[in-house]
Amino acid sequence: MTQYRVTGMSCAACSARVEKAVSGVAGVQSCAVSLLTNSMGVEGDADPAAVIAAVTEAGYGASLKDAAQPEASEDALADTETPRLVRRLIASAVLLLVLMYFSMGHMMWDFPVPAFFAGNHIGLSLLQMLLAAAVMVINGRFFVSGFRAALHRAPNMDTLVAMGSGVSFVWSVCIVFAMTRADSEAAHSLMMQLYFESAAMILTLITVGKTLEARAKGRTTDALKGLMSLAPKTALILENQVEREVPVSQVRPGTVFVVRPGAAIPADGIVRSGAAAVDESALTGESIPVDKAAGDPVSAGTVNKSGYMTCEATKTGEDTALSQIIRMVGDAAATKAPIAKLADRVSGVFVPAVLAVAAVTFAVWLLLGQTPAYALARGVSVLVISCPCALGLATPVAITVANGVGARHGILYKTAAALEETGRVQTVVLDKTGTVTQGAPSVTDLLPADGVTESELLTLAASLEQFSEHPLGRAVTEYAQARGISLSDADGFSSEAGAGVSAQVGGHALRGCNGQTAAGICDIPEDMQRQAELLAGSGKTPLWFIRDGRLLGIIAAADTIKPDSAFAVAELKKLGLSVIMLTGDNARTAEAIGRQAGVDRVISDVRPDGKEQVIRELAEQGTVCMVGDGINDAPALTRADVGMAIGTGTDIAVDAADAVLMQPSLTGVLNAVRLSRAALQKIRQNLFWAFCYNIIGIPLAAGVLVPFGLTLSPMFGAAAMSLSSFCVVTNALRLNLFKPVTSPETADVRDTKIIEMKGRNQTMKTLEIKGMMCPHCEAHVKKALEGIGLTVQSVSHESGTAAVEAAETVDEAAIRKAITDAGYELTGIR
Repeated sequence: MTQYRVTGMSCAACSARVEKAVSGVAGVQSCAVSLLTNSMGVEGDADPAAVIAAVTEAGYGASLKDAAQPEASEDALADTETPRLVRRLIASAVLLLVLMYFSMGHMMWDFPVPAFFAGNHIGLSLLQMLLAAAVMVINGRFFVSGFRAALHRAPNMDTLVAMGSGVSFVWSVCIVFAMTRADSEAAHSLMMQLYFESAAMILTLITVGKTLEARAKGRTTDALKGLMSLAPKTALILENQVEREVPVSQVRPGTVFVVRPGAAIPADGIVRSGAAAVDESALTGESIPVDKAAGDPVSAGTVNKSGYMTCEATKTGEDTALSQIIRMVGDAAATKAPIAKLADRVSGVFVPAVLAVAAVTFAVWLLLGQTPAYALARGVSVLVISCPCALGLATPVAITVANGVGARHGILYKTAAALEETGRVQTVVLDKTGTVTQGAPSVTDLLPADGVTESELLTLAASLEQFSEHPLGRAVTEYAQARGISLSDADGFSSEAGAGVSAQVGGHALRGCNGQTAAGICDIPEDMQRQAELLAGSGKTPLWFIRDGRLLGIIAAADTIKPDSAFAVAELKKLGLSVIMLTGDNARTAEAIGRQAGVDRVISDVRPDGKEQVIRELAEQGTVCMVGDGINDAPALTRADVGMAIGTGTDIAVDAADAVLMQPSLTGVLNAVRLSRAALQKIRQNLFWAFCYNIIGIPLAAGVLVPFGLTLSPMFGAAAMSLSSFCVVTNALRLNLFKPVTSPETADVRDTKIIEMKGRNQTMKTLEIKGMMCPHCEAHVKKALEGIGLTVQSVSHESGTAAVEAAETVDEAAIRKAITDAGYELTGIR
C-alpha cells in the first residue's frame, strides 16, 4: 500500500470526492481516504504522479508520505491544527462580542453607545458590516475551501458554511443600501432585517466546533504518539571496550550497545552478557518485567528496569518490532471499514441535496407569503445545521482510537476491516501446539518405584538424558537443572531410534525407553503399569528408566497448556463464541488437551492443507477466526475470515494473519474480540447519532414544525452543527476507557488431580512468599522447601509464589520455618 498525505479536506464529502477521483486512475486497485488522519492509502501499481495529479484536479493537495515525512515521528502526528484554530476562535469571539453589543444589545436592550451612533442607523449598520467582514476575513478558509470545492463541482461542508454566512452578509449589505434611501423610521425598521450578527455568529460557532473536534481528533493518536516516544534518540555503543553515546540512527545490525538501568533499548538485539529485568509492557501489554540473560532477545523501545546488559543489534530503524507496530497501526488507520460504506455513499450526495433543500425552503416560504428576510433565515438555517462531518467521522475516529488502544495492549489489527470483522466472529478455531499449549514438553509427573526417592530418580534420569537431543530428554534435563540438581558423568552414551537411550552412570547401566521396551527388560509392577496408562490417557508421555535391569520409575512429560488457556476459552464461550481446537496431533493427546482447555470441540489428525479445508467448511456456518503461530497454520490463517497470529510465532504466520497478538497468550484473542465489539458499538452509536441529527435537524431548520411553534434560527443551527462532530469524536474517545481482561493470579490450569503415590494423597499447593528478588532467590527457596520433603514444581520471584506438591494437611509451621531460615517470609498458602 502506498501512503499519501492529503490536504484541503474538511468533511466526508471531500474524502468521498478524493476517493472517487483516485479510483479512476489507471492501475489503482483500491483507494481508502481517511478524513481523520488526512491520509490516503492506494493499492495497485499506479504512478504516484498520476494519483497526485488526480487529487489536485479534484481541488485538493497530495504528496507521498515518504517524501513529505521520511520516517514516522512524533512531529508527524503533532497537533498543529488546534493552536491555529484557537487563535482564530479568540479573534473571532472578541469581534463577535463587540458586534453583538451593537446589533442586539443596543437595538433590543438599549445598551449605551457613543454619541456618534445615537440615532445614526446608517453608522450602526456600517459598523456591524465592518465587524462582520473582519470575522469573515479571519475565517476566510471556509470561503476559499468552500467555493473552490463548488467550482470543482464537489461542494462540501465548507460550501454550506460559506453560503450560509455569505448569503446572510450579502442580504444585509443590500438592506444597508436600501436604508440610505429610507427615512429614519423606515431605516429603523429595516435594521431589524440585518443578519450581520448571524453571518459572524455562524462562522464563530463553526470554529468552536472545529476547535473542539481538532482537539479531540488529536487525542485519537495519543497511543501511537506514546509508542513513538518510546524509541530513544541516542544509544550507548561499545567500541574497543569504551562506551560512546551516539545518535540511534548510527546503530547498525552487529553494533554492540550497552543498556544501563532505567535506559530504553535502542534496537532489537540479543543479550551478549549481563542480566536485567526489562519492562516490555509497551509492546506486549504485560506489566510484569521480563528477566533477560545471555542469549535472550530484546526489543527496541523496551526499558531496562534493573541490571546491566551488553547487547548486539540484529534489527535497527524501520526493521525493529516497535517500528513495525507503528507502521501497522498507521496502515490500519489509512484503511476503511466496510461499515463505513453506507456513510460514504450518503456523504457523496449529501451537500448537493442540502443545497437543493435550502433553495426549495427559501422558495416555498416566499410562495407562502412570508417576507424575503424570513424565507432567507429558514434557508440559511438549513445550510448551517446540516453536518456531513458527523457522518464522515463516525467510523474512522472509532477505528483510529481502537487501533491505538489495541496497540497499547499488544493487539495489532492490520486493517480496519480486520478490526470490524473480529467483532462479528462466531467461531474461534485454535491451533494446539504453541497456541493453547506451551509449544515444548515439560516434566509433569515423577513416579519413583518402591525403594527409590524422587530426587534419586530425577538425578539419574537427567544424568542419562543430558546428552540426548530428543525434546523429551531435554525436558527432563532442564527440569532437574532448574531445581539445582547436580548431574553425574555419563559414559558410553548411545541413542537408538525406537529403543531409547543408554549409558553408564556411577558404575551402573542406565536405560531410558518407552513402556513396550521396558516390559522386555524388567518386571513392571501392576500399579506402575496402571499409573502409566492413566498418564498416557491424559495426553502425557511416560518415560521409563531402568538401572541394572530393575525399574527406577517413570517420569511423565507433556506439552502442557498455557496457564491462562482454560480461563481464556471459558471467557470466549461466555461471549457466545464456539471454541474449536484444530491440530495435527493424535486424537488421544488432542482430546486430553481439549478437556483441560475446555473447548467445545476437538478436530485432530489434520494435515496443514487439511486445516485450510476445515476452516473453509466452518466458514460456511458463520464468521471464523483462526488463531495460530506456525508455518503450518499459514494457509488456515489466510482462509479464515479473521486470522490471528501469536506474536512469538513464525514470520510466515504473522504475515498471513489479519491481526497480531504480541503476547503468547489466549487472553489476547479474548481482548481482541472484546475491543472490536466495543469499537463496533461506538461506530453504530455514532452513525445513529449522525443520521438522526440530520433527519431531525434539517426539517426543523426548514420550518416544518413552525405550525407547532417550533423554529430554529441560523445561529442555533450553527451551534448544533458545531457540536454534532464534537459529540461523535468524544463518544469514540470513550474507547480509551477499555480495560483488557487478565487471567486471575489464582488460575492454575495444571493437572491438580490427586495422585496415589507412596501411600499418601498429594495435591498442588501455592505458597505466597515475600522477599524474592531474582532467580538466585528462587533457587534458595526451592532448596529450602525440598529440604523438608516437599516436591517443588516451580518458584517465581515475579509473582512471589511457589507451587509445590504436598499432603492435603500441610505442616504450615515447618514450611514457615524453612522459608524464614532461608531469609524470606511466608505470607499465605492456598
